[in-house]
Amino acid sequence: MNRFHKGQKIQIFKSSSDESWEPFMDSFVGLSGVITDPDTSINDPDALVEVSIEGKGTYRLPQDCIRPLDE
Repeated sequence: MNRFHKGQKIQIFKSSSDESWEPFMDSFVGLSGVITDPDTSINDPDALVEVSIEGKGTYRLPQDCIRPLDE
């Protein structure tokens, strides 16, 4: 599992199987955003991370649906 950091650019590359994934989030697949709160203090790879998605707002997403973009 990736370790994300604040300010990191990411892409939502698939729908998540996590119970926190809502059906409306399927429209986020393929979009990019920036990590605003990686929850590093929890140190739990299954924890949700806060992502600011361009044009959509800020959401807490499971880590299995996001991947880092090359910087």
